[in-house]
Amino acid sequence: MRRMDTPKTPTAPAVDDDREEKTTTDDSAVQGTKDTKDMTGDAGSGASGTDDTGTVTDTGTVTDTDADADTDDDADLELDAYAEAEAASASWLGTGSSAVVAAALGIVSLTGAWGGRVAAERETLIGQITTSGGGSPAQQISEIYGDAWHTTALVNGLFALLALLVGVFVLVRPAFGAPSVHPQPGWIRAVALAGIVLGVLGVLISAGMYFDLFLSLPTAAAPAGG
Repeated sequence: MRRMDTPKTPTAPAVDDDREEKTTTDDSAVQGTKDTKDMTGDAGSGASGTDDTGTVTDTGTVTDTDADADTDDDADLELDAYAEAEAASASWLGTGSSAVVAAALGIVSLTGAWGGRVAAERETLIGQITTSGGGSPAQQISEIYGDAWHTTALVNGLFALLALLVGVFVLVRPAFGAPSVHPQPGWIRAVALAGIVLGVLGVLISAGMYFDLFLSLPTAAAPAGG
């Protein structure tokens, strides 16, 4: 008998499992990278982006230079105003002090100065020494009382004259002095004017005292049977 050969069934080529696994892994990695890029782009929309290499870069940063410039301008204006106020105060410091001195001298001329009292006491002592050896009543009145009275009036008159001169100097200084960009404050003129008024009153009162216009020296009675 003739043996019949059994036909051979063709076998499928062997599939490399490692290759399939590698291909699947690569596709998953590519998909994951794409998703990551999309998520990164959505999260940083308007503020950041991605370059070709997938690195996130900041492209939406905005610097507020206008606000900084306005702040600097305000600070400069405040400094300029402060410096201008300081310059104005310094320019009129001496004049303001002179006005206060004028008013003080005018008050002293009316109330009496310590130097005037000392000078009057000195004249009184000199008169007592002069008339201690003998003298008429009229001479004693003149030496002890009259000279002291006139000395006090003279000293007070000097203070009044100084007050008048200083006050006038303060008022006329802006007209004859160097021009200044800062106007003279009103309080300086007011105080200087007060010093002038007090000085004028002091001069008038002192002149009346010195020349015995307000009160005359007492006179001694004539000796009886003289």
